[in-house]
Formats: sequence, structure tokens, C-alpha cells
Amino acid sequence: MPQSYDHTVTGRVIRRLRLERGMSQEILSGLAALSRSHLAEIESGKDNASVETLWRIAGGLDIRLSELIRRVEEEIERRK
Repeated sequence: MPQSYDHTVTGRVIRRLRLERGMSQEILSGLAALSRSHLAEIESGKDNASVETLWRIAGGLDIRLSELIRRVEEEIERRK
């Protein structure tokens, strides 16, 4: 059965990766060319990021989009 997508998990994974790298929202949003408030909404689960936005965030975190998605999938799987 396919996994159900949960954008709140995506936000938590992004936040965890950002903190692991010692980055503030200001730094990551600058690297990803996003407003800090938009990044905050994504991390808090209030906004569902587009693929383009996830691509830019992954780039700001210096990982591939596929790596970000893999981590989100793992997190969703763990919560079952």
C-alpha cells in the first residue's frame, strides 16, 4: 500500500536537518532564496511546499532532493 504524504513530517525533517547543520532559518532561507517566514511556515506544517521549493531547500541544506524525500519517507514509515 502506498504511503500517505504528510507535509508536517516534511517540515519536521527540514527543521531537523537545518538544526543538525547549525543553521538558523535566516541562513537556510537565504541559501534557498525563500522568505524566512515561508520557511517557518513549512517547518511548522502550516504550509505545504511545492517541489520547486523543496528543491531549493534541499540545495540550501547541501543535499539532493531525493535524499530529502528519502528521509521524509523513512520518517513517515517509522510513524506507522
